[in-house]
Amino acid sequence: MIGNISAVVLAKNNETTIQKTLQALQDFEDVVVYDNGSTDRTMEIAKSFTNVNLIEGEFRGFGWSKNKAASYAKNEWILIVDSDEVIDKKLREVLATKKLDANTVYILNFRAFYKDIEVKHCGWNNQKIKRLYNKSVTKYNDNDVHEDIITEELQTELLEGNMLHYSYQSIEQFVNKANTYSTLFAKNNAGKKSSSPAKAFFNGAYSFIKTYFFKQGFRDGYVGLVIAYSHMVTNFYKYIKLYELNKELKGK
Repeated sequence: MIGNISAVVLAKNNETTIQKTLQALQDFEDVVVYDNGSTDRTMEIAKSFTNVNLIEGEFRGFGWSKNKAASYAKNEWILIVDSDEVIDKKLREVLATKKLDANTVYILNFRAFYKDIEVKHCGWNNQKIKRLYNKSVTKYNDNDVHEDIITEELQTELLEGNMLHYSYQSIEQFVNKANTYSTLFAKNNAGKKSSSPAKAFFNGAYSFIKTYFFKQGFRDGYVGLVIAYSHMVTNFYKYIKLYELNKELKGK
């Protein structure tokens, strides 16, 4: 059993993926599932695991919510796992034996999937993301989106093994996430960043070209097209929503 690290999972309506997430965390003595308003079987599934401490809380953006969820953990070491992610066998072995340094934030390698199809291009595969840290030393910043662990004056280290990310199970989820993320971005940057319809258009267009051609999303078949188009839509709405909010602020 892994007794020195608490796995912390944010969840909302993830009944299709959270079972695999929690099965892969059964070696952890302490798993916090922080649910923010599920209406499906997510909480029922979480309750079926004896090592899970289920917390029902509010969502105030990803940075704040991850820090809030981590506050319920029994251990100082926090491993953030999304409810559509699965740690592989090699990573579990490393976490069980690794001597951790409190002044180091640990980075994980990510392999990305759409349903059960591995996405090998689009900039999705082999992303390196900070996910393991000591909460007595650092925490997440307060960004609503694109949140990150603060590493000022700290070291970072890449761990062996992989986090398998099953981020989307349907095209509908791409649409929903584009709306959610663009709204959070706009609210987080209203009055701070400038925007315009032209900026929204060109950001959207460039993100499609970058994902589909520069990052070779076309090599992932129709999935690559879906991802590239989703990036385009998300970026367009991020900046057009920001433009609208800035106009409303100036009108007050």
